[in-house]
Amino acid sequence: MAYIGRDTDKISNVEVLDNITFDGSSSYTLQKNSVNFIPSSANTLLLSIDGVVQAGNFTVSSSTIDFGTAVAGTSTCDFILHYGVGLITAPSDGTVTTAKLADSSVSLAKLTATGTKDATTFLRGDNTFNTPPNTGITVADQWRLTANLSGTDTIITSNLEQVDTSGQGTLGSAMTVSSGVFTFPSTGIYLILFKAATSNTVGDETQFQLICNVTTNNSSYTEIAEVRTSARPEHNNQSAMGSTLVDVTDTSNVKVKFSTASHQADTILNGNTTKDTTSFTFIRLGDT
Repeated sequence: MAYIGRDTDKISNVEVLDNITFDGSSSYTLQKNSVNFIPSSANTLLLSIDGVVQAGNFTVSSSTIDFGTAVAGTSTCDFILHYGVGLITAPSDGTVTTAKLADSSVSLAKLTATGTKDATTFLRGDNTFNTPPNTGITVADQWRLTANLSGTDTIITSNLEQVDTSGQGTLGSAMTVSSGVFTFPSTGIYLILFKAATSNTVGDETQFQLICNVTTNNSSYTEIAEVRTSARPEHNNQSAMGSTLVDVTDTSNVKVKFSTASHQADTILNGNTTKDTTSFTFIRLGDT
């Protein structure tokens, strides 16, 4: 029965080599247009001897093909085809194994997932999915109080700015603030560092608290961390730093604000426009 479709020598990137003239030897030189030819490997060669197609029963070293046994000088080479790099074929399902992939041959940009898993998951060796390690910190932002705050207990709603003094810097998308409420630029686990610098105008013993408050519904707030300073007549200038972790699962609902407590009239929460005295730092550590 005749072959239906294109001849094999018409397939893209298939090279037709010179037929071999057998002389009773086991090894011969491969040539194309009378020039020695080096194939990609033995597996990329297909040839016919006396009408019998040969594949996988010979070895190749450079341009030499070795059949492992003498080929009679009376035999005829019908054709030699070399299937080079770029031949358009589709592998059967389940035939592409790890061994077929060179190290570092698959980049993160080429990894996607379908079904119930998204592109942030990787397939482990046991055929289960695993979240990849974080590729680094993507958000690091810092704000400060720009003017002294004195008086009574209050929510810090004004005189807040992102740091901008020469030498300072931030990373990624910025936090936004409105009436003292800080909104996160993206979901994730955030480390919040906050520092209070206080001074006392009369030297009496006083106590002061700076509190971090969080909401998960954009309405009611909960105190989750605080720092305290305590001024004495001989130590009127004090500072304290606190920290907490916030799980930002929804940027529309999870927000933070800072408030003062035990804030007596003669205690000042220090602010400055050119250096950090009272400050608020937000660092995204990874995915939620």
